[in-house]
Amino acid sequence: MEPGTQARTWLAPAKVNLALHVTGRRADGYHLLDSLVVFTRFGDRLEIEPAERDEFSVSGRYASGVPLDGDNLVLKAREALRREAGPRRTPSVAIRLEKNLPIASGVGGGSSDAAAVLNGLARLWNLDIDDTGLARTGLTLGADLPMCLAARPLIARGIGDELSPVATFPALALVLVNPGAAVSTPNIFKALAKRDNEALPPLPHRLDFHSIRNWLEVTRNDLEPVARSIQPAVGETLKALDKAGAAFTRMSGSGATCFGLFETGNMAKRAAIEIRGRHPDWFVAATRSMEAD
Repeated sequence: MEPGTQARTWLAPAKVNLALHVTGRRADGYHLLDSLVVFTRFGDRLEIEPAERDEFSVSGRYASGVPLDGDNLVLKAREALRREAGPRRTPSVAIRLEKNLPIASGVGGGSSDAAAVLNGLARLWNLDIDDTGLARTGLTLGADLPMCLAARPLIARGIGDELSPVATFPALALVLVNPGAAVSTPNIFKALAKRDNEALPPLPHRLDFHSIRNWLEVTRNDLEPVARSIQPAVGETLKALDKAGAAFTRMSGSGATCFGLFETGNMAKRAAIEIRGRHPDWFVAATRSMEAD
């Protein structure tokens, strides 16, 4: 880890499940997944710097929905790393969160915020902890944390903790849309009629926009039909993306955020403007996914 002594800003990118198959359920109730995941250049932002005492503040469009107490994953991440490294090596810090992603919306905002804090504090405190150690600490906070720490194109299996990076995965032009409707993840999983679906098919050897889109056509998000039946706004969101010219549309995670895949960044930007014009109260963001390293 590189040492750092000054305030640094960290991106907490949106996590997008391009495909999500539910393949089983463990005895402890956790569902087994098989998911192709990418992370976008749009997300929350965290600024972290040394301070006289611990501080935490939130700004941004979705700040009002963020708890400021110990229930917040950002603070849980800070304390988990502090317990791991000991109080002498983990002095007080000020953490400022700019909340740009909707709360509980299927794009991993809280988990990504916590991952950014783990990464940021490990460097600010100059801790001798590698990526595996950080992932182990992250997993105690939630099943999404290891993939959010990796923040690169990957296949996630198990409960989301078995990660296989996807090499040579291109950046994709995406539009993320959330209609402002709440979807309960536990309710979605509870309502699943089938939990032992087949795993994802192998990815194509050549990965480009067209091959990825064609591959996506033969995959699913097994949570989407249930979410659409519980929350009709999911269907409206997908229709809005289709109408704006998306080459492929799907819900991410347990919703209600949906994504549209576009061939170029300019096409995505035009579509975002069009959707925003029709639905000014919705969350709409044109962005690109991050390429494989």
